[in-house]
Amino acid sequence: MSAVLTKGKKFALVLPSTNTSVEREFHHLRPQDCSWHTGRIMIKAPALDSANAFQAFRECLNEALPSALEVVMTCKPEYIVMGMSAETFWGGVQGNAAFEQGVRDMTGLEVTTGATAAGEALKAFGAKRIGIVTPYQPVGDEQVVAYFTELGYDVAAIHGLCSESATSIADETPETLREAFLKVDGPDVDALIQCGTNLECIAVAAELEKELGKPVIAINLATMWHAFRTNGIDDKIAGYGSLMELH
Repeated sequence: MSAVLTKGKKFALVLPSTNTSVEREFHHLRPQDCSWHTGRIMIKAPALDSANAFQAFRECLNEALPSALEVVMTCKPEYIVMGMSAETFWGGVQGNAAFEQGVRDMTGLEVTTGATAAGEALKAFGAKRIGIVTPYQPVGDEQVVAYFTELGYDVAAIHGLCSESATSIADETPETLREAFLKVDGPDVDALIQCGTNLECIAVAAELEKELGKPVIAINLATMWHAFRTNGIDDKIAGYGSLMELH
């Protein structure tokens, strides 16, 4: 990076109010004097311990999203980055596209979602057969598998941690994440990917990638990578995994 400070991109980072991992991971990575400006989506129904609870969470999120966007738009950001992923996988490729269009309609800005970023990250590695880790209940895992299958990936296995609430997702330990990745790995698996932005997974994924000799992608890293590259920010940043370092 140049020693001369340049005016970087202002990214609106929009995430559920229950999320405590996204900002911590995102603020480690701010190339070219970029900045993250948070819009928090008020979540009044954080439980995720059943299919009905998951649906209530989704309804709450979609109801509160416009207000979060309205608030963060007052800082005049240049691009929207979604620091949440479950809703972006819902309804497959068409569901994600509709979500993105809704954000564009509300803000007039382009947007990176977790679903799009995850698909593009796997494409960058040329992956075909994948293993997936999530914090979700089976109802959420079904949507994730359907999304990646529709994109043309062969899902070898998925392991959902069944976190009880949107907040408690952040309590999952590095050891639990490592074990989950190993459960969905195999000699015929090209790449591993983690969904669920409140799982603090970048460090675990980067370490495991070296050990396994294959891509291990944390969704928060994929989301940042996609937002940067889409905006012409090509910094290759070491220490966070091969996606940001090589692609």
